Amino acid sequence: FPSQLKSQSPGSAEELRCLQVLNQQPEGSSLEELSSSQGCLKLASTIKTYVATVSPGPGEDGRAPEAWRSYFNTSEGQLPPQTPGKPSAHLTLRPQSLAQDGRSQRFGNLSQSCRHAVTHWAHSSLHSHVQNMSYRAGRLRVEQPGKYYVYSQIYFRYRGAARDSGPQLVQCIQWQPAHSPPVLLLKGVGTKCWAPEADYGLHALYQGGLFELKAGDELFVSVSSLAIDSNDAAASYFGAFWLDL
Repeated sequence: FPSQLKSQSPGSAEELRCLQVLNQQPEGSSLEELSSSQGCLKLASTIKTYVATVSPGPGEDGRAPEAWRSYFNTSEGQLPPQTPGKPSAHLTLRPQSLAQDGRSQRFGNLSQSCRHAVTHWAHSSLHSHVQNMSYRAGRLRVEQPGKYYVYSQIYFRYRGAARDSGPQLVQCIQWQPAHSPPVLLLKGVGTKCWAPEADYGLHALYQGGLFELKAGDELFVSVSSLAIDSNDAAASYFGAFWLDL
C-alpha cells in the first residue's frame, strides 16, 4: 500500500500535504470536492480503493454491517471495550502466621480437623490472577452464577517439632453462601509417619470438583496445620473457573 501511494505523487512532502487536506474534509465529501490537485485526487482514489478491499461490503440498506459498525466507531475513532472473559481465578500461597488461628472465627465454626483458615493468597502476580470474580482476605467471591470447577492444592512441609501436631494432614475447601455458615465442599486427608531421622517431611494434597454456585457465594481453604510451604508458587494454590455446561 505505501508503494502504491508513492507512485501517485511526486514526493513525500506532497503526500503529507494531500493527507492533511483529506483529513480536513467533512464526512461524505466527494473526491472532486477534496482538492483541485490531480495528485491529491489520485491519492484519495487510491486510499478509497484500498479501504474497499479490506473493509466488509455494505449491507442491503447500503450501510456497513452492524458487526463492523459496532466494532469500530468511525465518528469517535475508538475501539469498543473488549468483551469480558469467563470468570476464573488462580491464587498462589503467601506466608501464613500461626497467630492467625485466633482470628479464624470470622470464617465461621470450622471443624477441628480443618480449623486453620488460609487467609493469605497472592491474587495479582506472574502466577496468579482474578478475572470476573473478586478476592478479599482469603476468600474468593462469585460474581456470576453458574457451574464452577473449584480446586486447591496445599504443600505441607513439616519440620522438627511441627510433627508433634499430629501425622494427619487435612485440606478443606469451604463454600459459604451469603448470610449463611460455611459448608464443607471438599476434604482431602493424608496420614503420614515421618522417619525420626528426617529433617523434614513433605506431602501435597490436591482436590477439585464441579459445583453450582450463585452470585455472592464465597469460597475459602482451611487446613489442619499452617506448617505449609509458602515459598513455591507452583506447589500451593487455590482457584476456580466457570464452565459453560
